[in-house]
Parts: sequence; structure tokens; C-alpha cells
Amino acid sequence: MFTGIIEAVGKIKLLASQGQAFKLNINVGKLDMSDVKLGDSIAVNGTCLTVTAFDDSSFSADVSSETVQRTKLAQLSIGSAVNLEKACTPQTRLGGHIVSGHVDGVAEIASVNKQANSTDYWVTAPENLAKYIAEKGSITVDGISLTVNEISGNKFRLTIIPHTTSETTINEWNSGSLVNIEVDMLARYLERLMNYKTPQAQDDNMMSLLAKSGFIK
Repeated sequence: MFTGIIEAVGKIKLLASQGQAFKLNINVGKLDMSDVKLGDSIAVNGTCLTVTAFDDSSFSADVSSETVQRTKLAQLSIGSAVNLEKACTPQTRLGGHIVSGHVDGVAEIASVNKQANSTDYWVTAPENLAKYIAEKGSITVDGISLTVNEISGNKFRLTIIPHTTSETTINEWNSGSLVNIEVDMLARYLERLMNYKTPQAQDDNMMSLLAKSGFIK
């Protein structure tokens, strides 16, 4: 689990293709690696990856074909900047919100509008994810815990302060940039609870439909 509070901006050192998957090696910048162990999780642009090798300044991770399909990690190249966050512990301050590191899809920056002391970003979400995004709710964008300030259809507005821009890769976002998004997990679980039907309920619904249609009495 993560909080969406970025700890460091790293850079891609190695990207090696392995069929439909690939291996990454990332220079971690200022990320403290002193407590990292093999098998630990580190979020890379919001994507939870497993540490397969590491030293004081870098770590390696494998990216599966499933992750390639769900995220924009395949668009990274040598030198690309990435947001990094180690998995949280029971002692971690929950400064953002509960983030799983399981990216739901890829969104696109629709527009960038600079204000006096902040910048507004309108983001176009995939249609199938728009229903989970609520005004004043939380959303994870490239691993960053952010607040949704306005919604219009499947677009939402983020207002970013200079500190967040300076500590993340947001300064590289432009109109047309693609970003990983993870919606609030509570919305997904709530939908599942409301829509789930037990096998017995499904059978009862089918029998009722057959009876109404005159096939059984």
C-alpha cells in the first residue's frame, strides 16, 4: 500500500525488452534505500513494482505484460523521470490517501492553465473510469495523491501548487501527455458490493424471467 506522497523523482537507467514484458533499472535520486529489501514494493509513476535487485542508488524491477497493457510504463525511455514512493508502514503518515499501486488506466492531459500561484490541469479519463471520480474526492495521477476540484463529463480538473510541481514529474505534463490513474478504491469496492449477485439470485432471476415469458408455470 502507498499514500500517494512522492518521496523522490528517479530516472530510468535501463529498459530491456522481454517479449511483451520488460525489465527496468531506475536511479532513485534522493530515495532512501537503507531499509529496502529484495521483494519490497516501490511505486513507479503509481505502479506497484517488486524490487528484484538494488544498491544504494538504484533498483531493478520486472514489468509484466498485464502492467504494460494497463499503464504508460512502456512509453518510458532511458533518462525518463519517474515518481517514486516506497510502500508505507504502520508508522507512515497518511498524508495523501490509501493507494494500492494498481493502475486502473491511462488518462490524457487535456489542457494546462497557469494561475497566479497554481496551475490547473484538465484531465480526460477513460469513459469506463469516469463514474468512480468524484468532485473533492481523491485520485492518484502518476502516483501522486491529488484532489479532484471539478468534473465535466469524463474530464476532471486538478489544481497544483508549486511545491507539488517541484517535487514530482508534474512539471513535464503538457497538453496531450499521458498519465497513469488509479481511482479511489472505496468506489470500486462499493460498486462491487452493490452489483454483486449470488449464484442463487441469478438462478432466481432467470426462473422469474422464464415464467413471465410463459416458458414455465
